Amino acid sequence: MKNYDSVLKFRGHHLICLHFFSGEGYDTSFIDNLRDIFRRIEKEEIEIYNGADDVCGSCPYLKDGRCQYDKDADEKIKKMDEMALRLLKIEHGTKIKWQDVRGKIPEIFPQWFANYCYDCDWLEVCEKNEFYKGFRAR
Repeated sequence: MKNYDSVLKFRGHHLICLHFFSGEGYDTSFIDNLRDIFRRIEKEEIEIYNGADDVCGSCPYLKDGRCQYDKDADEKIKKMDEMALRLLKIEHGTKIKWQDVRGKIPEIFPQWFANYCYDCDWLEVCEKNEFYKGFRAR
């Protein structure tokens, strides 16, 4: 059994994108980690973290604390994180409940979609999620 901190650590864009998780991911280890996070997410506080977080921890592209998905991935992700935090009006180091983040998604989704979803490698996965479908139908 894993030994947990009292809070989950999430970087900015995970506060938005994890709402659209539908059971898919890079590999079994990554998916198992996400499922574990979702077992805890309603019970624990989330601390806004700057950099590789609890989701990134089992990503096969995380090397030396940086995303190596492609040449510019780490810088792109940092910009995405900052945009997410601006839209959600949350600062690094803040502790928040998942339900409070979820309540902000409807308001910020159109701008998030316009800036990130349309060109995301995960778009096909998100399109299977009912919460995501509800926003796109509007």
